[in-house]
Amino acid sequence: MKKHLPPVFSRIRDALRRRGSSTQDAEDIVQEAWVRLARYEREQVVDKPEAFLMQTALNLAIDEHRGRVTHGEQVVLEEVILVDESPPVEAVVLGRERLARLHICLGRLTEKSRDIFLAHRLDGLTYREIADQHGLSISTVEKHIAKVTMQLITGMQDWRT
Repeated sequence: MKKHLPPVFSRIRDALRRRGSSTQDAEDIVQEAWVRLARYEREQVVDKPEAFLMQTALNLAIDEHRGRVTHGEQVVLEEVILVDESPPVEAVVLGRERLARLHICLGRLTEKSRDIFLAHRLDGLTYREIADQHGLSISTVEKHIAKVTMQLITGMQDWRT
């Protein structure tokens, strides 16, 4: 349903449309120009309101164009499709189950083996640093980590992927 605007508003809107504004943008600009005229008339007398409206509308259209060139096109939020990048619920549930299974497997290790393994894998310590902390040789640390790795692989092996 087409709106019936006063003739002066229709002329201004049509002039804006000829200069490249969409119908909606042109109508918004005409409305903003009218609001500015009303504000200006509170302080000043406007001899030619139609000319004031036309010039204000053209200036607003130029400002809007410059804003688009400088800042890019604005997108109406209703037209935006929001993508949920969170993992699906099934993946979260399976991840939690895997983590619980890993926790059980780590709980089956001796305290010393678990500490050595976690110091390397979680804390990022080198074999040398772990060996120094525990008073062991580097070879012994390597054996602990290899043994724990195999135990964890075996413990997690029958787990769903």
